[in-house]
Order: sequence, then structure tokens, then C-alpha cells
Amino acid sequence: MTIPTLVTPAEHPFAQFVRILGKGKRGARGLTREESREAMGMLLDGKVEEVQLGAFLMLLRHKEESAEELAGFTEAVRERLPATGIQVDLDWPSYAGKKRHLPWYLLAAKALAASGVRILLHGGGAHTAGRLYTEQLLELLEIPCCANWDEVAKALDHSHIAFIPLDAWMPRLQHMIDLRNTLGLRSPIHSLARVLNPLGARCVLQSIFHPGYQATHRDAGVLLGDHSIVIKGDGGEIEVNPDVDTQLFGASAGQAWDEEWTALSAQRHVKPASLDPTHLAAFWRGEADDAYGQLAVVATMALALRGLGLEREAAFARAGVLWEQRLG
Repeated sequence: MTIPTLVTPAEHPFAQFVRILGKGKRGARGLTREESREAMGMLLDGKVEEVQLGAFLMLLRHKEESAEELAGFTEAVRERLPATGIQVDLDWPSYAGKKRHLPWYLLAAKALAASGVRILLHGGGAHTAGRLYTEQLLELLEIPCCANWDEVAKALDHSHIAFIPLDAWMPRLQHMIDLRNTLGLRSPIHSLARVLNPLGARCVLQSIFHPGYQATHRDAGVLLGDHSIVIKGDGGEIEVNPDVDTQLFGASAGQAWDEEWTALSAQRHVKPASLDPTHLAAFWRGEADDAYGQLAVVATMALALRGLGLEREAAFARAGVLWEQRLG
């Protein structure tokens, strides 16, 4: 016969955050910015049980994260990053992958880097089948893949562009992303990764595919004091789709702003039957033509230049010049 314990066990310190999110329709609420910072800090420091992690992520996913929560989570991450002193112009998160069109945004980033713009790319791996990810194209497009911040600094000084996987600088977040196939759903970490700006770049570019989330991410940027532009990019990547209007959700000096760019094409382009990465490389070298790709690359470069201070018309004009100059 097992004698039941007569002492009530102490509640786990992280249980309060699960309870806040999950206490029924009437009792549940969102986390405050400070609560979010504390909760994410415990997650990053490994002070939670795995079952708590899963419950927390899925409750957040069901509720949908707020700007205050994204800001608090981001602050917790930034507090745990080393001070590198690495100067970056554009923070370029790449976590979605492409499935309808080739990742033209990579050519936009390469052309900007060729002009001297310092760009940090970061991503979380090929987590969803049927998509083409940045990590899979780095070697083909000769974009340095770095294992640590020292390698990033050298790559930026040499090539003005560098990619670093999330696992190299915040492995606990990568673990949370990797739970996607265990939990059956993407977690809010996929959204959070776009806000992080680990090196404090002059401008943060973000792409959020699902409607309504763009304004939330912009508002998080306002709370954090970041200079950022959020769009609904093609496939969830930072790539302007020239076939549709693009809404820019901006944050600058603690203020929100909006801007709309009209479609560049009078009619939609036919999507390719398959995605051939070698076509990207050939297009970069001027050995192949692509009407959609041309528009997408220049428009995405213009978006980045808009983030670096140019107005729309000047940004497009400059983007066109830099694209032509890429071949020397």
C-alpha cells in the first residue's frame, strides 16, 4: 500500500504564466510586458519543464501574441546577447521559406551588400516540407554562413552580408521552433524571431504573412524604440510581391506610420511550375531573364532603401541603379 504524501508540493515558479494565459474564458488574460520579459527569461535560462513550454507556446498561439508580449519577449532575448559592437545597417530575418516563387529577396540583399550596405540575415532552418529556405541557397549564391559573431563580423567587413542560424546565437529559441512538428502548429517564436534584431541594426525589416499581425509587429517596434518596416511579403519572406499592393507598417523614433505602394504589374505573373535555384544564380549573372524576378528584386531593394531613409521614388531609382551596377 502506497501512503499518499501529506505535504502539498510547492508550485513551480513558471506555473503562474501558464495560469495567466489558460485560466478559462473569463479568467485568462494576456501577459504584461514585464511578465513577458520574466517568462521568456525563464524559458531561455532553462528554468521550465518541457510540458510547461509546450502549454505556454500553444496557449499563446491560441490567444495570439500582443505587441506588449512581443516587446517583453524581445527584451529578455536582447538582455542575454553579448555586446559585439558589430555595425549593421539592415537586420533581415528569414524564417518562412518560399513555395510559390523563388527567393528573389536574396538577390536584393546581395545587390545591396555589393553597394556597401551591411546586412545580417538570420533564420531558423527548414522546418516545413515543400518550401525553399535561405539556408539551402547560401552556397549557391555565395553568401557567407557563420557559426558565431566573430565570423559574422569578418563576413560583414569582407562581403557586407552574413547569415547566422538562430541555433548559433539563441539555441533555446531554435528548440522552440523545432517543436513545430511535435505540437502540430507553429508557435509564436516564429513571429518573435523577426523582431529580435540581435545586433541593433539601423533598420529592422520584417515580413508577416497573416493579416492583422503586421500592425502588432509594428506596434512592438514602437514600444522597443526600433526603426522598422513590416510588410506582408511573398510567402512570408521580406520580398515585395510586384503583382499586389504592398502596405508598409513603419515604426520610427517611437512613432507609428503607414505607407501604401501600388502594384507594379497590371496583371499577375504566372507562377513557375517548379522552383529551380540555379535560375536565381543565372539571373544574378545576367544570363537569364525573368519579368517577375526583375520587379520583385528592385522593389525589395527599394523597400530596404526606404528603411534606410530614402523616400519611395528615390528608393526605386537608387535600387534600379544598384541592380545594374551589381555586375561591375
